Amino acid sequence: MTDLIEVRVSNLVGAALDWAVAQVEGISTIMLSPRKDEPPKPFALFGSLALSVGGEDQSSYTPSSCWHCGGPLIDKHGGSVQHDRGVPLSTRYSAGPDGDAVWCYGPTPLIAFCRGLVRYKLGDTVQVPKELIQ
Repeated sequence: MTDLIEVRVSNLVGAALDWAVAQVEGISTIMLSPRKDEPPKPFALFGSLALSVGGEDQSSYTPSSCWHCGGPLIDKHGGSVQHDRGVPLSTRYSAGPDGDAVWCYGPTPLIAFCRGLVRYKLGDTVQVPKELIQ
């Protein structure tokens, strides 16, 4: 079992954000070492299929960076995304699911929406595996 660390949702990025979205969506996740001498990595379980969380390829579960994973979540949760000109790149987009009065910010539409979804469902802070913190 891996140790969990508390993180503000507004600071989540990469695999940590993808892992938190999996928790919101009820997707089972596990931490395991792909090879004997490698550190544990997160995997999302879809039946007998295990996809790496936050990976760099199209076979990963990466809703915060790939539209094929994250785009359908915006539709599923009735979300909205807004582009805000004239603000720093790190807060260029604001987004959230339907019913949320407070949106979250991010440098991309998917990061902003995923942060908003996680904050709406789980609160301002979440517990994530410490290995996922960049």
